[in-house]
Amino acid sequence: MEFSEKLQKLRKKQNLTQEELAEKLYVSRTAISKWESGRGYPSIDSLKVIAKYFHITIDELIGGEEIVTLAEQDIKENNKKHTALICSVLDCFAALLLFMPLFGNGDSSGASVTMFSLTEVSEWLKIVFIAIIGLTVLNGFCGVIISNFDKPVWNKHRLISGIVLSITGTILFIVTRQPYAGVFFLFVLVIKGFLLLKSK
Repeated sequence: MEFSEKLQKLRKKQNLTQEELAEKLYVSRTAISKWESGRGYPSIDSLKVIAKYFHITIDELIGGEEIVTLAEQDIKENNKKHTALICSVLDCFAALLLFMPLFGNGDSSGASVTMFSLTEVSEWLKIVFIAIIGLTVLNGFCGVIISNFDKPVWNKHRLISGIVLSITGTILFIVTRQPYAGVFFLFVLVIKGFLLLKSK
């Protein structure tokens, strides 16, 4: 008997609706519906809670092949979470651009200066630089917070916004002849791309 059938049988044996079981297991009703229809499996942690609630072992609840599928699914999800967290931390590192001497002032000395020491750049361009760096850091900070919740959709949206900000930052700094800052954003973008490809 498949896990989906076993779960449905156990639930009906105790005269519970999907909604009631969801409340007792601290999951959503849609999760119960998905599990019972065979469209997915619970995480290992949820599986432990289900087994404990129905006073059975995990072996009684799920078969050998299903355990392998579940373990593979769990590993994939963990890889995606770790990738999202690393990408978030990389976005937070953009704050270094505010304090490191990575900007060319455009004068004859050719010396690199910090963002706040730029004098040969218009004020509005300086504001754009600070805005793109600030948004990138904020995006990274939000990603670190989101990683503590089990919300894959949030992680996906935050990853997309992080990639867009990295591309925008790279183009902005290269077009405005700030190659060090542009290379910094490009380097972060390449690492994110590598991590995302590896986690698929």
